[in-house]
Amino acid sequence: MQLFSKIKTILFYHFNKSITMKLFYVALTGCLINLCGYHLSAQTDNANSLTATKVHTSTSKKFYIDVHELGAGNVTAAAVAGAHKKDLATQKQYGTKFIKYWVDESKGLVYCLSTAPDTESIRNTHAKAHGLLPAHIYEVTDGQAAKIKNMNDLFLDVHELGAGNVTAEAVAGAHKKDLATEGKYGVNFINYWVDTKEGLVFCLAEAKDSAAMVNTHKEAHGLIPTHVMKVKQGQ
Repeated sequence: MQLFSKIKTILFYHFNKSITMKLFYVALTGCLINLCGYHLSAQTDNANSLTATKVHTSTSKKFYIDVHELGAGNVTAAAVAGAHKKDLATQKQYGTKFIKYWVDESKGLVYCLSTAPDTESIRNTHAKAHGLLPAHIYEVTDGQAAKIKNMNDLFLDVHELGAGNVTAEAVAGAHKKDLATEGKYGVNFINYWVDTKEGLVFCLAEAKDSAAMVNTHKEAHGLIPTHVMKVKQGQ
């Protein structure tokens, strides 16, 4: 009987040990499956997050023209060039990129073309760079650029057509008519920008004088600019 009891005890021990090991392996396998699932989920979430960030970055940039009204006699091209360098040194902090600017020294006006996420980014860049804040910031669409031939002075004109009276397609059509007419008056249209919300069109061209630019517009489509400024360009 004692021998039978000992054999029974040994068999019971090994049987329990076998069950315990099986349960341990089952639990360990479950943990590994859960852990792999967590890492795969985290990688998927990270990939989705990166994709979302790239989409946001690629679609958030817009074109803007901001206008500084500093007053006649208060602006020189050299001073604006110095301020522009400070803008370039600061712009990255706010996701802004200044492309070109134009200075009308006689009227004390500065026009800056940039891309940025929003108007506040432009304002913050100017504020930190030199403290000269724009009086107006317009969101614009960019036209088709042409090369500067350096044959005449540069002029920037502004058409104030009224909110709701401008579409990018209509301005593109008018611009084609300008290009077909410009040679008659010795004008070289370089580019244009449209603010459809405010009903504004900005045109940049080389011309012998402002009258040549006005006459080109008048014959081409009859839309006369409200302002024509002789400017110096920087970038």
